[in-house]
Amino acid sequence: MKQRFLAWALIGALSCIGAVGAQAATQTDKDAAKQEKVDKKAMKKRMQAVLDSVSFVRAVEALENHDFVLEADRLMFKRGETAYVSSGTNFVSLKGDEAVVQVAPYNVGGPNGVGGVTVEGRASDIKIETDKKGNVTFSMNVLGSGISASVYLSLPVGGNNASVTVDPNFSSNRITLSGTLLPTEQSSVYQGRSF
Repeated sequence: MKQRFLAWALIGALSCIGAVGAQAATQTDKDAAKQEKVDKKAMKKRMQAVLDSVSFVRAVEALENHDFVLEADRLMFKRGETAYVSSGTNFVSLKGDEAVVQVAPYNVGGPNGVGGVTVEGRASDIKIETDKKGNVTFSMNVLGSGISASVYLSLPVGGNNASVTVDPNFSSNRITLSGTLLPTEQSSVYQGRSF
């Protein structure tokens, strides 16, 4: 009887140890899977930071070469109204000293044929500044038959997302375009008829 009791006690103890061991192994597997997930997320974040850094350098080079296009996917008007638009038809560009501002917030025809206004002019007083944090500001005056405005571009450090404010000299109809700043050869915008 005693031997039977000892045998059952031994079997019970071994099964408890086995269950604890299996639970520990399961917990270790969960921890390993969790750590792998954290490592993947960190790696993805580091790769995105490298890509953003490269795109920032290319955007700054495009500004310095006076050869860029800001493809806007969002417009903000004078009183804060916002419109999400096509980046293929809403842009600000500079090639040499030729500047183009095209705003096409509508999906129907307009003076430029793509639902808005396209104006061209010569850029002057071009200035590029970088603050202590690495953020870049770019400013120019644009004068042409359909435009007389000051243009201010802001490029935060770490990417190529930028915003441009076009501030007309003879009215208060300021507009801000937000989107992606690219070298001209990487851009795929469609320019409508200009004034």
